[in-house]
Amino acid sequence: MVEVAVNHASFLGEGPVWDWRDNILYWVDIMGGHIHEYKPENKNFRTIDVNQMVGAVVACSDRQLLAALKNGLAMIDRESGEPAFLVHPEAHLPQNRFNDGKCDPAGRFWIGSMAIDETPNAGKLYMLNGKQDIAAKIHGTTISNGMAWSHDHKTFYYIDTPTMNVVAYDFDVHSGTISNKKTVITIDEKDGYPDGMTIDTDGMLWIAHWNGWQVSRWNPHTATKLFTLPLPVANVTSCTFGGPNLNDLYITTAQKGLTANELEQQPLAGMLFVWKDCGYEGVRAFEYAKGE
Repeated sequence: MVEVAVNHASFLGEGPVWDWRDNILYWVDIMGGHIHEYKPENKNFRTIDVNQMVGAVVACSDRQLLAALKNGLAMIDRESGEPAFLVHPEAHLPQNRFNDGKCDPAGRFWIGSMAIDETPNAGKLYMLNGKQDIAAKIHGTTISNGMAWSHDHKTFYYIDTPTMNVVAYDFDVHSGTISNKKTVITIDEKDGYPDGMTIDTDGMLWIAHWNGWQVSRWNPHTATKLFTLPLPVANVTSCTFGGPNLNDLYITTAQKGLTANELEQQPLAGMLFVWKDCGYEGVRAFEYAKGE
């Protein structure tokens, strides 16, 4: 069912995103400072080295890449890895880094920050619009992670990992305003910590479990777990749908936090996995729309 997609282990693999224009999967190795690129049709894999921590990467409507680097948000040259910095809302907080990010249905980039040492409540969730104005949307986050938007663009789902919850906000797609926070899913501690997240065409949420050996599928309207997909590694970080028909589930994992003994027992830790033709379908990733 689940297989290794690329024979390359990341220390902290995260943030998979499918570029549907070019049929390429991007993901990051946060601590390694790497943006990975994989084209399944020819199995071409390469790494863009950005030489600093990279929390997330997204595709832009003009086929460029936007990444959240330690030194700020930047456009990335796909060939050289050279960053062209746009803005850094936490330049005064060198102890922080960015963690997970996605674009919303209007093409704005949402990106969370956190303390490198995971100090509680040290982060924020920001929104960058197409004019490169940035605003804090949620304050006091600890490990900002999964994000998804409902198909009617009226709900924003969000995970701050240590809370063990998925929360939902009312979302105004025109202004990017979020309001009326409510908890829609609570993860049991025995299942690990909720990490990255994606949504399928049925509006169901897929959640990666750090120290949980699994990805789970949930109905956010009823708080019902629909099924669990087991993985051969403990630290499952995120997932997204890819492939030409968006029916292959790609899953990122990590070696971070594992002892030498655990790494020996989990030789596939840090690998990118795929569940091909999984029977479910994702939706196209939203792109960053510059100048809008």
